[in-house]
Amino acid sequence: MDSAWSSRAVFILASIGAAVGLGNIWKFPYLAGSSGGSAFVLVYLAAVALVAVPILIAEMLLGRRGRSHPAGAIARLAVESGCRSAWGWVGGLGVTVAWIIMTYYSVIAGWAMAHVWPTLSGGFAGADAGVTAAHFDALLSSPVKLMAWAGVYTAAAVAIVARGLHSGIERSISLLMPALFLALLLLVAYGLVEGEVAPALQFLFAPDFSRIDGSVVLAAVGQAFFSIGVGMGIMITYGSYLPKDVSLVRSAFLIAGADTLVALLAGIALFPLVFANGLDPAAGPGLVFVTLPIAFGNMPGGQFFGGVFFCLLVVAALTSSIAVIEPMVRWLIDQRRWSRPKAAWIAGGLAWVAGLATVLSFNLWKNWHPLGAFARFQDQTFFDLLDYATSNLLMPLCALLLALFVGWRMSPTLAADELGLGNGLRFTVWRSVLLKWLVPAAIAAILLAGL
Repeated sequence: MDSAWSSRAVFILASIGAAVGLGNIWKFPYLAGSSGGSAFVLVYLAAVALVAVPILIAEMLLGRRGRSHPAGAIARLAVESGCRSAWGWVGGLGVTVAWIIMTYYSVIAGWAMAHVWPTLSGGFAGADAGVTAAHFDALLSSPVKLMAWAGVYTAAAVAIVARGLHSGIERSISLLMPALFLALLLLVAYGLVEGEVAPALQFLFAPDFSRIDGSVVLAAVGQAFFSIGVGMGIMITYGSYLPKDVSLVRSAFLIAGADTLVALLAGIALFPLVFANGLDPAAGPGLVFVTLPIAFGNMPGGQFFGGVFFCLLVVAALTSSIAVIEPMVRWLIDQRRWSRPKAAWIAGGLAWVAGLATVLSFNLWKNWHPLGAFARFQDQTFFDLLDYATSNLLMPLCALLLALFVGWRMSPTLAADELGLGNGLRFTVWRSVLLKWLVPAAIAAILLAGL
């Protein structure tokens, strides 16, 4: 099995790819615009630096020091620190959460794949909301189409992981990430030329500090936390392949900075088009699959650039899914002694089959509300509940436990040695202030808000 990344640059690219996903393209710009513009961005950046990055550093530290899958790495370091190996189940929880997310993430990514050709071929030329909504509804109403697209997408991700760290993940990331940034820059240029730039920038960046209240701060902290992708064992797994001479602190800030940059560029690319066509910039999830096709269908060069946009979505989703599958594959290799291809195809295949529950939530099961007896969940489908459980409960819980383990239970000597910071002020702030107190408090707030 490949034991290390071939270079720090490839590791950074892969980690950025893991963090950048579908949510960066629409959710961050939408939240920023509707929650105070640059005032929200400032709160978000503070949350990234004080909440997400400390956990990101902790996960990479655990992986590199433990040199195993998440459960094995944490169990090994717990024993070295004089604690019970049972702490390893925290890593197992992260692996499980990542796999569950793959079961429905592949379905959503399949939507993007299903929009590439209709956009490129002019299927949305001159379209209005009725046309694009009908197209999207027709896709959602067909379990066969949804499973087929999810299958194509899952097979692409699994095929990459199955080829190994160097031949699969590194090689694909070296192609996909430059393509992602190129597509994003093309869309930014298109939006600046063809769109209404002034109202878009006003929507995204005009500071309105009167909008900043407790709920907005909590939304910024939550977005920072989920956007970086901690709490799923991904960075523990990626960290296990990391050479000793790579700075974990510097790498964490580079990853977080690039993730934020992608989100901001996505807003600069898309919202000028939305305003130029008089569309609703606060359309939320519908912005991508119903609202934006109208914009692309009614603008010069919209067919091509619309196709580029949906390809961008697919690439962003794919780089994330590679990372989401890898923790489970690494666990199966280490624990079950399976070959990498066997582990990858079985893990991916089972995720695709389990994704049928998500697929049916949009058609045959759309009126089934498993927890309808409870007022809070009376309108939520199986997919809604699955997304809620992973995003609002399991990911924060896993990250909270990781922070508590590294902050309170793991030997500070081991942690300081791995970070190469000594026992100075920076290490003290990271471990004794952020991981021990601030990060758990912020995550506890996210958990309580999700209950």
